[in-house]
Amino acid sequence: MSKSIAIAVIIILLIAGYFIFTSSSRNISNTSKSKDVMKQDDTSSPVPQTVDKKASFAIFTNGIFRIFTASMYHNLSEDVYIQADNPNIVLVKKSGVTWNDFFKTLPFSLTKSCLTTGTKETFCTNQSKTLKFYINGVQYDNLLDREIKDGDKALISFGSENEEQVQEQIEKLNVLSR
Repeated sequence: MSKSIAIAVIIILLIAGYFIFTSSSRNISNTSKSKDVMKQDDTSSPVPQTVDKKASFAIFTNGIFRIFTASMYHNLSEDVYIQADNPNIVLVKKSGVTWNDFFKTLPFSLTKSCLTTGTKETFCTNQSKTLKFYINGVQYDNLLDREIKDGDKALISFGSENEEQVQEQIEKLNVLSR
């Protein structure tokens, strides 16, 4: 009978050991999966890098150069901003910032078809006048989606200008960005 008890104890210990072992490997497996998920989450949203880029911009409405010297336009974001000493120079401090990100920091609205100024004047594309975007002297309809690059020169022009008038606006932007 003592042999039977010994075999029963061994069987019970083996069964208990089996449950303990499989339970701990499931926990290890789940912990590994959790760490893998955490690693994936960490890499899916990289921390933006600090950068030091400068770009320039100008806005013309019906041939009139818009001035951004009022303090309501200055230093409105840590990531991208303009300053009083040269309000046509955009200072970019975070990687991945688009022109749309920049314009959203300012107290006005800009879309692909409309500009509403800080004084609430609205300029929208219609049958006789259009809102046009240029980057580095070339018409670029998707300017708002473009990441700001060091040295970029963005022109936003509303009106019925001919090519020569647009070139004059681009030249004014080139002078401002020096």
